[in-house]
Amino acid sequence: MKEKVLKVIRENNLIEDGNQIVIGVSGGPDSMALLYVLLDISKEIDFNIHIAHINHGVRGEEALEDEKFVENLAKKLNLPYHSKTVNMNEYAKKEKLSSEEAGRKLRYDFFREILSNIGGGRIAVAHNKNDQAETLLMRFFRGTGIDGLKGMEYINGDIIRPILGIERKEIEKYLLDRNIESRLDKTNLETIYNRNKIRLELIPYIEKNFNPNIIDTLWRTANLISTESNFLEEYSQKVYTELVKKKSNNSIILDGGLFLKEYKGIQQRIIRNCILDINGNLQGFTERHISDVLTLFLERGTGKSIDLIDDIVAKTSYEDFIIEKRKDINIKDFFHKMKLEGITYISEFDYKFITRLIPIEKVDINKKDRFIKYFDYDKIKGSLYIRNRKDGDRFVPYGMQGSKKIKDYFIDEKIPKEERDKIPLITDEKNILWVVGYRISDLYKITDNTENVLLINFMK
Repeated sequence: MKEKVLKVIRENNLIEDGNQIVIGVSGGPDSMALLYVLLDISKEIDFNIHIAHINHGVRGEEALEDEKFVENLAKKLNLPYHSKTVNMNEYAKKEKLSSEEAGRKLRYDFFREILSNIGGGRIAVAHNKNDQAETLLMRFFRGTGIDGLKGMEYINGDIIRPILGIERKEIEKYLLDRNIESRLDKTNLETIYNRNKIRLELIPYIEKNFNPNIIDTLWRTANLISTESNFLEEYSQKVYTELVKKKSNNSIILDGGLFLKEYKGIQQRIIRNCILDINGNLQGFTERHISDVLTLFLERGTGKSIDLIDDIVAKTSYEDFIIEKRKDINIKDFFHKMKLEGITYISEFDYKFITRLIPIEKVDINKKDRFIKYFDYDKIKGSLYIRNRKDGDRFVPYGMQGSKKIKDYFIDEKIPKEERDKIPLITDEKNILWVVGYRISDLYKITDNTENVLLINFMK
């Protein structure tokens, strides 16, 4: 068994010289085998072992005996020992999780707390080949896609599973041959949990009536699916990068036209990648959530949106598809007097306007920069102001004769609703001179009669 595990560790770079490895040790056969085989391997790869034990607070005296067993073991082996007692059922109720989900969350939170205290490293857990088979069957019965059917992996972030490819009967033989004592969790023999039913009833039934090698068959299946899944994910990441038009911590804007050209399976993966980037995890997001977002995008109704979990919102805006984390930020109206010459700051958005008065003969007009504009200064009425839009605002767009509502102009320019209140307007006492970043007013354009020019440079 040692040689098999060592081969896996080296091929998958699970452990390297100098690593800190926190081993989750329950005292059961699997975790005891993992501990002792890693102890043996630590003579060939120089790494440090920490024993971690969590008491879930649900088996009373028996759990206390397990805790004492692991503590004494750590003393005997002269290894660092970390333990914690929690109330799994209370936590599950509070967080609305199943007991299994709550236990897993509490365990890994504890393990990562240890890693943080010791300066980083990896968490070694004792999942084996039988666990992999059980996991595949459970996911299949619940309903899952190709990613779910690839099962667990030897390494996933900071979690390593060195004995994942070892069957339980080989683990039991390893313990017996070395006379290694272990504890028995009696709840593993009760069919009150779905995993136990699969382990104790379904797999033996399949072995007897259909396939005596079902564990190996499911292992091979998981490996084949993993290869396909990894390829699809790598391809999807490449496409995802090409589709992103704009990205921040809370929002991702995709090119809708390019998105629609991809196959449905790739589209679904891109949506998952968006959620993962913004939310940090996919916990609680189901196939139904992804399907609803995809339907929204495919129907392409401008301005439509759907609310997902964890304050994630998916919406459409003209040609853009947007997934974002809802922010409880109301944009307040802003109103500032602008300096005729100098710098005016808009603190709400960290905007800056630089203004200069220039005789027409000294003006070299730059028509390419949409954030630098020129106005006939002598047509300006009174003072200049910077503000955001108000109901009923109108202006005369450059090149037009009549006026147009700012609201209609924003719609025609396909400016997203959530951006419209942020766009500064430059006004005098009577009219709007410039929708900043877009169009100036025809009323203030430079003509053959212009003598003095006001240059406004917008910076952010």
